[in-house]
Amino acid sequence: MFDAPQKTHETTWQDRLTELLPRLLQLPLYRSRLENPAQPPSAAAFTQIPFITKRELREGFPGNFLGTERILQTLLDSKEVELEHTSGTSGERLPVLLGRGWWEMQELRAIQLNPRLALSFAPGLTPRRAALTTPVCNGTACHSRWAPRSARIDGSSLAVNQARIPFLLTEDELARMAQETGEWAPDFLDLDPVHGAWFALYCERNGIRFPSLKFVLCSYEFESLVHRRILQRAFGVPAFNLYGSTETGHLLMEDDRGVMKPSMETAFLEVVETDPSGIGELVVTTLTNHFMPLLRYRIGDLVHRSHGPNGPHYLIHGRTRDAIIDSLDRRVTTREVDDCFRAAQGIAHYELRQYANRACRLRFVPHDGGPAAEGLRDLTGRLEELLKLTIQIKTEAVSALVPAPSGKFRLTAAASRPD
Repeated sequence: MFDAPQKTHETTWQDRLTELLPRLLQLPLYRSRLENPAQPPSAAAFTQIPFITKRELREGFPGNFLGTERILQTLLDSKEVELEHTSGTSGERLPVLLGRGWWEMQELRAIQLNPRLALSFAPGLTPRRAALTTPVCNGTACHSRWAPRSARIDGSSLAVNQARIPFLLTEDELARMAQETGEWAPDFLDLDPVHGAWFALYCERNGIRFPSLKFVLCSYEFESLVHRRILQRAFGVPAFNLYGSTETGHLLMEDDRGVMKPSMETAFLEVVETDPSGIGELVVTTLTNHFMPLLRYRIGDLVHRSHGPNGPHYLIHGRTRDAIIDSLDRRVTTREVDDCFRAAQGIAHYELRQYANRACRLRFVPHDGGPAAEGLRDLTGRLEELLKLTIQIKTEAVSALVPAPSGKFRLTAAASRPD
């Protein structure tokens, strides 16, 4: 049942669960789903509690969390809570209740799991960030319409980009972004990897570096090896992955060894329905958002969990819905596809789309003249071997790839028929 292999971690979680569970199971969302509400399960029977998904979170919101005694508008007026929305990556956008200041605290808690980054976030320090994210990610960090620079500053953070599709940015717009970033002198870049990589290529072409920059932080969506290689080469600093969601907070932080560590004070993590290779779906129980606590929430992502001497660590494999199927009817994750791009050159971004007959098309946005013919053959050969294909993968160089309605991009996707 327990995530951490060490007894101290198990005891810590058990104590916290024992404390929280009686109150959580009285919330309308959870109480209504128990087989016997008069005798709710104890912490020892935690896995008997039904899973929840975004559908259950939406139904009856906000009463499903607040009940009838607390009124949302009163909480908003008193500034006890913030009302945000998810981007809608896996469906309709989800309203999220956050305690005032909770987002900043849980983000800091996760970032400090990386010793290098913790130096920049030491007590008394407020590092400056420049954010290049999908403009519809949430209501506080992103801007979905044009706004002057002054309107895009929030404390020590500057939101740089305002375009939904980075590949359509003009040279003048990219120059404006580079100038603003340089003038802001950020300690780090907070990036959606697709937006960040395209901006990085512009900076590389024009010999632009930011002397104040210490590291790059990637989140918001799956970071491809293609993106990371561009970011680290162009900016000359390490790029780290920070994983989470609006509704759960940041759950995992990458360290210098490439290990994703869990923020154990923020959430308890389970991995369920694992396949023979140990990859399964991540289930999250949050511990610190008291206004919208999530109990056994299926977040919709695939991970692989391992155990080391310092506790559990994870590999993120991408969205469950983005996995494709090989010719032997086995699941292939976004990470497994992306591993085939480890040696790929001349590609800024890509999408591998699979059709009902298992045929695949690889579309990619090239840079620096695109991949060499031999390199592209090697890449498609690795993909065909991974997917056990007997049909050759079709490839197409395109000037732009468009995101989903959420504003996020999909590296892998299944379609019912060819375009």
